[in-house]
Amino acid sequence: MPNDSILIVGAGQSGLAAAHAALEQGLRPVLLEASDRPAGSWPRYYDSLTLFSPARYSSLPGMPFGGDPERYPHRDEVVAYLERYATALVERGAELRTGSRVSAVKPSAGGFLVRLADGQEWTAPAVIAASGSFGRPHRPGLPGLDTFTGGPVLHAADYRSPASLPGEHVVVVGAGNSAVQIAYELAAERRVTLVSRAPIRFVEQRPLGRDLHFWFRVTGFDRLPLARAQMPPPSPVLDDGRYRRALREGRYVRRAMFTRLDGDHAIWSDGRRERVDAVLLATGYLPDLPYLADMGALDAEGRPRQRRGLSLSHPGLGYLGLEWQRTPSSNTLRGVGADARRVVSTLARHVREIRQSAVT
Repeated sequence: MPNDSILIVGAGQSGLAAAHAALEQGLRPVLLEASDRPAGSWPRYYDSLTLFSPARYSSLPGMPFGGDPERYPHRDEVVAYLERYATALVERGAELRTGSRVSAVKPSAGGFLVRLADGQEWTAPAVIAASGSFGRPHRPGLPGLDTFTGGPVLHAADYRSPASLPGEHVVVVGAGNSAVQIAYELAAERRVTLVSRAPIRFVEQRPLGRDLHFWFRVTGFDRLPLARAQMPPPSPVLDDGRYRRALREGRYVRRAMFTRLDGDHAIWSDGRRERVDAVLLATGYLPDLPYLADMGALDAEGRPRQRRGLSLSHPGLGYLGLEWQRTPSSNTLRGVGADARRVVSTLARHVREIRQSAVT
């Protein structure tokens, strides 16, 4: 590959933002996407998912989302937007290779050797890991979960619609936006118990008639540096009133975490037993970086050793899309572009240094 290239693992929102920033820096980005389309994990999210931010605050650099700026786009709208964005990048000179799953990244002379699952090998002076976290859903070790016999145990990553879960009584584990949104949807035709270790923290979605993300911009919250927020707070549930109203009306029930699962029953803290037909885990995700496992770039838990998206162990290696990587909005459509500019500008200097050393 030319020595002004940069390899980007993943062509979801983070990888596309990285490619845009690379083009702005005069680099030649090559996007390696495991799936058959440049939309990351978005096509695999549940059918009813809508963004928690209006279209006005949900775009990547250089291309507005389009349509009514105050609407909350549906999952499929996001997929279509990302595909349009990828097409525009290719027209500007980015290279996109779908069906290209990265199996390993290794340091090599002058940069990195990137090996694909089909045996192909690429070399580049810089690599950005932008593969997200959807491929590594967090499944907490809840007592009795592994021996639960009542029915299926799904993670939100595997959930598509209420048809995904049979039975009458579903326990949803989690306290974030996805947990509440899925519990609300299931409650239309199931008995639903939402369980969490802490109470649900609802936040008004449109205080004073303006979306919360407007106030994030006005107050600078979206730019809050990580140094002032080393321990990110639990994500609140953005609510226009429907979720709290449904909870008050008993459409779904919220309870503290069960003591354990015993066969097909949940055992609550008061000792009461209740039959459960399915369990859905809306318990989040972890960085999905198996291709970096053998090069010393990750800690014992598989998390990248990085600061603000730059590897602490390997110059020329960067990350994008990590939760709270640099700011509260780092892993969102509205925030990843700013992170991409910072990470890519540093990697561009690294690439130029390598190029200069090769000449001299």
